[in-house]
Amino acid sequence: MAETNLSPFAFEGRGNYVRLRTMILLRWLAILGQLSAILVAQRIVGLQLEYGLAYMTVGVSVIGNLIALFVFPENKRLSETENFLMVLFDLLQLGFLLYLTGGLHNPFALLILGPVTVSSAALSRRSYLILGATALVVVTVLARFHLQLVTHDGQIMAIPQLFIFGTWTAIVIGILFLGLYARRVATEMHNMSDALQATQMALAREQKLTDLGGVVAAAAHELGTPLATIKLTSAELAEELDDLPELKADAMLIREQADRCRDILRSMGRAGKDDLHLRMAPLTTVLQDAAEPHLDRGARVIFSWPDDTEMNAPLIYRRPELLHGVRNLVQNAVDFSRSKVWVEARWTDDQITLRIIDDGNGFPPSIIGRIGDPFVRRRRAEQDMKKRPEYEGMGLGLFIAKTLLERSGAELTFANGRDASDPESHMVEQCGAIVQVVWPAAKIVADREKLGQIGSENPIFK
Repeated sequence: MAETNLSPFAFEGRGNYVRLRTMILLRWLAILGQLSAILVAQRIVGLQLEYGLAYMTVGVSVIGNLIALFVFPENKRLSETENFLMVLFDLLQLGFLLYLTGGLHNPFALLILGPVTVSSAALSRRSYLILGATALVVVTVLARFHLQLVTHDGQIMAIPQLFIFGTWTAIVIGILFLGLYARRVATEMHNMSDALQATQMALAREQKLTDLGGVVAAAAHELGTPLATIKLTSAELAEELDDLPELKADAMLIREQADRCRDILRSMGRAGKDDLHLRMAPLTTVLQDAAEPHLDRGARVIFSWPDDTEMNAPLIYRRPELLHGVRNLVQNAVDFSRSKVWVEARWTDDQITLRIIDDGNGFPPSIIGRIGDPFVRRRRAEQDMKKRPEYEGMGLGLFIAKTLLERSGAELTFANGRDASDPESHMVEQCGAIVQVVWPAAKIVADREKLGQIGSENPIFK
């Protein structure tokens, strides 16, 4: 019922999140390390290198940092292109410095993995691929073309070609593996962050809708007295103005408008006035309210619970996370059902169990263990594309539902009604996806005596 896309490249548009100051600081650290290595080679080891070109190469980085430091504001965030160009410059600068200092004979050649890892975690797929390909070209060129390392007495420092090949292979594997690894981890972190943000937005919206019902009902009650006063006063004025028809008509108009305000408030607050359980309601009522937006979307929603429910159904808290979570599960079942969805509730003194079942194709077996992760995709089968060509599901709805319901104390289980190895299971009507939600009764069941106290003490309920 959710689509999956496990591609490590499914991560776009993160370059704008990096501050310029962060890149400047990292470059200063790189410059400090490069200068230290050059000074050690010159003063302590005594290598014969092109020190002029080496210092000039480091100097270019210093000039670039100073320009960025004084020209741009402290809070500037790099665009995707600017971030890409900065990392590309660092990669090429390091490559040229390695060319001047022995190529892959220089043990610091491993540092070329740094820019690639940064690009994989912070930049788009295209930028990452370009930088990775550039790094591979630079490493390959350095394996063949470079200035030799010569000691103060004229000896050439070189390692066997077999080791050069091994170093080249290790760096290439590192570029590929570390790049993909860092990108996959960063992708999952950002996906989880986006999904949690969407969950918070959904919960906030549901909370506002819940609060709005109570506010409207309270407003209808509080405004009832002044409206009644206006109506009474206008009626008395109308009686006193029998000899002044024009003023009497104005008084009658005021009375009519007061009646109209009363009717408007009554209609707006009907949900809050009629539902004496703004905070609590029977389990069956909450489930019906949660499913109500999806009752007319093509699939028949069948509610199932014990026959003596009206008097014995547990009274539960009308929490926004519970309502929104159940609503998302019903929506998902309706979206993927053929014609029917079952909402079944059972309870004991210790536990409340909810099962939402459809007659569709069920969850893909390959992702049942990961259902509830954000942005889970799969390649749609041809029949799914014909059935719902407009659907581009990401699994975010299930993630939100799972997160919200677990916040309310529930434990969710996902399964399929049909078994590929059992042909008879395909003949069962409830052969689609099954979502089971189990709450400990102590987590959501309210005290009926509290409802009576609320109803007697709160003027909204009078």
